[in-house]
Amino acid sequence: MAAQADGSTMKDGGNDSGARSGKAAKDRREARLKLALRENLKRRKSQARERADFTPASPGSDDVAGDDGEESPG
Repeated sequence: MAAQADGSTMKDGGNDSGARSGKAAKDRREARLKLALRENLKRRKSQARERADFTPASPGSDDVAGDDGEESPG
């Protein structure tokens, strides 16, 4: 029991540096995720702007109103 007297045995929960490093790791992870979300949002907004600028006219939007293949009378 001499090992216990000098405190050289492992103690459960005696060292809370692990808890501090766990919190730091969690904070770093949250910061990394925040940055990734921000970059993703910027990219998506940019893509949406590009799509809005490049909207080809649909085939149904021609100036041919009422043209359903029949000849008009007269």
